[in-house]
Amino acid sequence: MQSPVGQSYIFAIMSEISVERLYAARNQDLELTLLNSGEAGLNKTIQNPELHRPGMALTGFFERFPNRRIQVLGETEMAFLIRLTPDRLAEISAKLFDYDVPMVIVTKGINPPQAFIDAADKHKTSVFSCRLTTAVLTNRLSAYLDHIFAPSVNVHGTLVDVYGVGLLYTGKSGIGKSEVALDLVERGHRLVADDVVKITRTAPDVIIGSGSELLGHHMEIRGVGIIDIEELFGIRAIRMQKRIEVEVSLSYWSETEDYERLGVEDHRTTLLAVQIPIVSVPISPGKNITVISEVIAMNHMLKVYGENSAIEFSKKLSQKLGRQASTKDYLESDFE
Repeated sequence: MQSPVGQSYIFAIMSEISVERLYAARNQDLELTLLNSGEAGLNKTIQNPELHRPGMALTGFFERFPNRRIQVLGETEMAFLIRLTPDRLAEISAKLFDYDVPMVIVTKGINPPQAFIDAADKHKTSVFSCRLTTAVLTNRLSAYLDHIFAPSVNVHGTLVDVYGVGLLYTGKSGIGKSEVALDLVERGHRLVADDVVKITRTAPDVIIGSGSELLGHHMEIRGVGIIDIEELFGIRAIRMQKRIEVEVSLSYWSETEDYERLGVEDHRTTLLAVQIPIVSVPISPGKNITVISEVIAMNHMLKVYGENSAIEFSKKLSQKLGRQASTKDYLESDFE
């Protein structure tokens, strides 16, 4: 089954970050010191979250050199450079920066030779010294870049934490997504985002939903206006982000639509290349969508723990019918 959420994309977010922004955001955490005489290199952009240690490049082998990555030089690389003759050092340094690398970080507080810095200045590339070890720097910087470059998209919908399960409500504008979320909050559940949900893929099979900075935890209720959930219900009624585990697609009831009755077959949708279950719920007068939402969340947790009520019911029904057929055959052949 295809999800209507595909029709609700607002825009995809393409990630990149300038060297200046990285330096400003992670200067203290990474313990960076700019070694260049000028700041022209800070204007360069980083377009790849991966790091590279250019060991082979420093020997003069630049075939398949990943020049778009941040270059990290550790104690081993610096020991090699220091042992080069001045002419060879200048040649290798010039060739390295000819590839227009975004930036270079030298770990363990080691200061590279001046010829290396001069080549970087000529090509307007920032070189930083870092007091951390190479392993610590790599872990911290990779975590930050993975967050910046994580694939993300903005979706029109509402995200609520129901019994610890992230339910993403989608459907046509005005169908009642916000009203369902408000009712759930009143029953003790937690709002993550309304109207615009930013979805980020943080792992191959994990997508996280959060609200926009502009909207926060405000909600539009038709006939009432804009309300602030945090102010009305307190800090316990909101969450900053939540893993999205089930999409709940709301639609108006239709006599011609074939709705799921047993639930034996799981329907799934795809968001940012991650598959999650999708439940289609028709809206009709008198239908309590709030209670149904709680049941969806609890039923999902049962499935996570290996209990599928629909399949168990189907098995019991098949066994019951099998026993009845066997009993009938036995009685028909019994003449005593």
